[in-house]
Parts: sequence; C-alpha cells; structure tokens
Amino acid sequence: MKFSYRWFEELVQGLDVPPRELARLITLKTAECEGVEQCGADSIIEVDNKSLTHRPDLWGHYGMAREVAAIFDNKFAKKLVDPVPPRPLSGSPAIGVEIENYSLCPRYSALVFDNVTVRPSPPWIVQRLESVGLNAINNVVDVTNFVMAEIAQPMHAFDAAKLRGGIVVRPALPGERIAALNGETYDLDSSNLVIADAAGAVAIAGVIGGAASAISETTSRIVLESANFNASSVRKTSARLKLRTDASMRFEKAQDPVNTIRGLQRAWELLEQVSPGIRLAGGVTDAYRPLPAIPPIVLPVDWLGRKLGRVVPAAQVRSILESLEFRVEPPEAQRFDAQTFSVFVPSWRATKDISIKDDLVEEVGRMMGYDSITPVAPLAPARVPPANPAREFQHRVREMAAAQGFTEVKNYSFISDDMVRVFGLDPAGHVGVANPIAADQNLLRRTLVPGIWKNVRDNARHFDAFRLFEIGNEIAPEKETPHLTAAIYSKDDGAAALMELKRLSECLLPGVQARPSGETKTYEHPFRAADVICGETCVGRLFEFHPRMVESGRAAALDLDLALLENLQPRALSYRPLRRFPASAFDLSVVAAPRALIQDVQDQLARAGADLLSITFLRDFVLPDGRRSLSYRLTVGASDRTLTLEEAGAIRSCVIESLRLKGYELRL
Repeated sequence: MKFSYRWFEELVQGLDVPPRELARLITLKTAECEGVEQCGADSIIEVDNKSLTHRPDLWGHYGMAREVAAIFDNKFAKKLVDPVPPRPLSGSPAIGVEIENYSLCPRYSALVFDNVTVRPSPPWIVQRLESVGLNAINNVVDVTNFVMAEIAQPMHAFDAAKLRGGIVVRPALPGERIAALNGETYDLDSSNLVIADAAGAVAIAGVIGGAASAISETTSRIVLESANFNASSVRKTSARLKLRTDASMRFEKAQDPVNTIRGLQRAWELLEQVSPGIRLAGGVTDAYRPLPAIPPIVLPVDWLGRKLGRVVPAAQVRSILESLEFRVEPPEAQRFDAQTFSVFVPSWRATKDISIKDDLVEEVGRMMGYDSITPVAPLAPARVPPANPAREFQHRVREMAAAQGFTEVKNYSFISDDMVRVFGLDPAGHVGVANPIAADQNLLRRTLVPGIWKNVRDNARHFDAFRLFEIGNEIAPEKETPHLTAAIYSKDDGAAALMELKRLSECLLPGVQARPSGETKTYEHPFRAADVICGETCVGRLFEFHPRMVESGRAAALDLDLALLENLQPRALSYRPLRRFPASAFDLSVVAAPRALIQDVQDQLARAGADLLSITFLRDFVLPDGRRSLSYRLTVGASDRTLTLEEAGAIRSCVIESLRLKGYELRL
C-alpha cells in the first residue's frame, strides 16, 4: 500500500519528521517499509506487511495518520471526517433502500445529488490519487476513490437516471448476469450479494459496479452509495469471480459500519469543490440494524505489566490508549481502583480486532516499543507431574515388545468404508468424522488390526521377515480402549509366529493361555485362531491372517486389551529361592489326539504333582497315525528337604495314574 506524506501533514498537526525518517519509524512501530520514492512535490511511503493489511482502519490515510500521531505524540486533526458542527443530513430520503439480509449487509447509506457536472478532476485530486496508485476517471468517481484512500470507506456513485426504482440489497438470482465497469460480464449465483433495482443487478456488492448505471458525461443526478458488507461474503464472491478490486480488498478486512455516514459527509464536502452548484436532494437514506453495544474491557495495569514483562505506569497506559482514540473512563467513575481502567473500544477497532484485554496489551507494547522490554526467561515452578499408571504401563509394554524384536509403528486413527468392509465390519457401527482430511479417512477405527495389516502388506514387498507392533486406542461410540496389536511376517512357513506372539503375551502377563475359539472372523485363518485368556477373562486374540489377506508368506497377529491387561497385572511378586536339596527327574511321553491341547496335558501334570513337581516341555512329535506324542521332563523335589525314594516314586505313580484316568496313553 502507498501513503502520501503530504496527506499525513494535513491529518497530523505539527508533523515535523522527514519522509524517510517517518518511513523508518513506521517500520519500527507498525509495519515493514519497502522504500520511499519521491513523486513530484510529495513523498510516497510504500508499505507491504500483513501486520498492517490485517487492520481494516490502516487501509486509509486517516487510520495510518492516527498511528503516526500517536507515535510522535502529535495532535490528530479529525476535522476532515467529522466536521464541527457536522453537516445536517436530516430530511426525507430521496431514494428507498431495502436490505434482505442484514448479516450480509449491516448498513447501507446513500445520498442523492442534483445539478451534478461531470468533468475532469482538478490537478490536486488527480496528483493525490495517482501518487497512491489510483487512476483518475472523472470528478465524481475520483471523489469516491479519494474518500476510500482517505478513510478506507469504499463508495460508489450511480447515475440516478439509469436506476429503475429504489435499491434492493439481495443475493443474486439463479442465472443472473451483470456487465461490470471493467468491461467483463459475470455469471452470478445466490452466494453473490448484489445491489439491484427493479430491472436487476446494478452492482456486485463490495466488489465492482455495473456498466449500465455508470457515471457518464451526461449524468446530472447521482446516487452516492456508502455501505458496509460482510467480510467473508465479499471475499468469497471476489475469489469465485477471480476479481479483486480496491473496494473488495478493504471490505474483506471487516470495515467499520459507522464509517458509512462519515464517508457521505466527506464526499459531500469534496463534491462541492469539484462540481460547483451541486445540490443535496433530500436527506440521508440509512438502512441498518443497530449493532449491540460493545462492553468495555476491564484492564488491570499490574496484570498488563506482568504480561509485557515490565512495569508500566497507569498514566502512561492511559495516555497511549487515548492517543489511539480508545475511551478510557476515569477509575472513579467505574468504581475501580487507580490501577484498573475501563476501556471502550472505538468502532473502527471493534471489527475482529480488539475484543479482549490481551489485545490492549499489544497496543500498549507496540507503542512503547518492544525493544524497551528486557528479555527475561519465565519463572515457572518445577513440579513432578501426577502419576499416570496407564501411561507407565504402556511404556513397559512398549519396552517389552521392543525387547522381543518388534518395531513400533504409528497409524492414523481414521479408516475408510472399504477397509471396514474388508474386515467384515459394519461402517454404521463406526464413529464418522465430520471433516475428514481425506475421502478414505472418514471413520474412526474400532480396531487396530486393519492398520497393522496394511503395514504388513506394504513392508512385505521389501522385506522377507519383520515384526511390528502398535499401541493405540480403539474408538467405539461409547468409549475408547487402549490396545496392543503386534504382527510377525515371514516368507517361509511361518509356523513359529503364533508361538512367538504367545510368548510376547506371556511376557506381558504371566499365566495367560491361548484357547482355540469356536468361531473365527473372516480375516482369520479358520484353524489358527485363539482367545488369549487369563483365568476366566479374555484379554485378547491370537490368530494368523487368512491366506487371502496376505499375498505371499504368512502373517500372525496378537491383539490385546491393555486396560484389561493392566488390571490383571500381579500386584505383588514373591521371592522363591533356588532349590537347595537334590531332586530326581524322569521323562514321560503322552500320546494325545491330533487336536489335543498341550495346555490341557500340562494342567493335568501340574495338578497331579502339586508344588513338588516342575515341568519342562521337550518336544511335540506327530505319529504316523496322526496322533501327537508330547514329551516332558518332570523334576521332583522339595525346597526344605531331600525326598526319599519312596516319596519320589509315589509322586511319579500319582502323575502316571492321573493321566491314564484321563484317557491318555503313556510311553515311559
């Protein structure tokens, strides 16, 4: 944006700073300056920085001059915008205005002028406009641009003779078109706000006027519009039409609705200078819905000092805010102590700019200069965080899995409808994502298995064998449950994978067992799936993926409920010393049915031998007839004495007899 130094001189009384020095100080106080270039009798300060362009009031010389006056502690001349006494705008409106949606157009003000003479503008207006990058058109249009550059209020002039009836501010009708002032024709829809008369759209609200109602050399009666439009509506229209104008760039920053009357008063003053004999026809048309009163912001000075990191006297705080035209009530009037102010935000800073006391801290800080604040590291008390048993348990699970050779992976908590159906689940039973980051991530996962399966498939293309695990939440509509899902992949027969995963579960919770399940899921191998059980509680699932789920090789998976696993952890471990007395051992082979469970045999051995028997599994051998031969080494001994031959023989006989009673064939 470009600003005229001479314009600043008119607005700031007593400004005695060279243009380059002013540009440098504006850089320090408000924005970064690209450079200063001489332009005839004027100096132009060109500023390009978003800290400036996000402030709607700084899109005009008036707002920037207010900043300059505050920086140099000069008096701000407001007479150009608010004449004293103000020009009377009373009387019956000369044109009717109807606003269909006040949220899209908070205010629409207009004046009608007769006896207008359209001609080139005087040189001082042309030079002033062109110096800040605006083209001179004619005296009427130039006045609207002059006011826009001065107080950041975009305006528009219609040829009153070309309007059909009153003005209606409404959304565009389906299929409506408008020929604009730039020579282009635009197709509109209901998302575009337009200014219309009885014949149709005459302007695109906040963006550009229409050619059909444009000012020409034959114009003698004009309608001068000064309106306020919804910022996001103007932005969306401008983006859709691929048309950004000086007006739209200002409106999309949320301009001040109060500024519409100020704009009309200033334009009236200028029109009398550039079009002698011009007359006001009737009073002002001012359609608006009164905005709710803006409550004051309570600002404790000691709190402001803590926020800034330095002590700021209350008098200095008040002086800075008042120089920026905030109204600071005397503490006595608000019944506050001398260190607390009640600050009223001016209308031009209340549009998405200043709303909380933290915003006022920024105002005081930037005017003082942040270089005046000594950097100090914040003093924060160091406290031990409260214990989080669930997190600590998951850390132990993670360390155990890593110690077993597994690599941790992290997957998104989102899955697609197609992925849900691959695993035989119903998408309707999943929680949907209101704003998914991608089309294939529209549901929250109810199990970690799909993610680990995808990891297996992706890595199987590059590795012959690997181990993966993930710790995350399974998300159901009613709750979230932490789970561990681990997988082992191998391109060989993969026979050991299930046993390796079973060993991992035993490391995490001693005493767990794997029991075949009577029913398998669609993605599980029909004969290689089991429930992981601790006592009477099922804590997870151990299975091999169905061959159709893995293109090559074999993959097995372990899925454990970590919440159950944590609750079942043994709370106290007892010490058992090494056996001090001699023991005797004997080998035993048990012949069992082809589908017999090894765990059943071991449970029977443990019950028969009680605490005097330790069991070591040696091998599992398949006989020619399909039966299984399970070989064990049984060690008999006591912790407090040496057993006699008769006692050891009795235990051996008890074990053998108990197995025979259960129907097992023995090989001694």
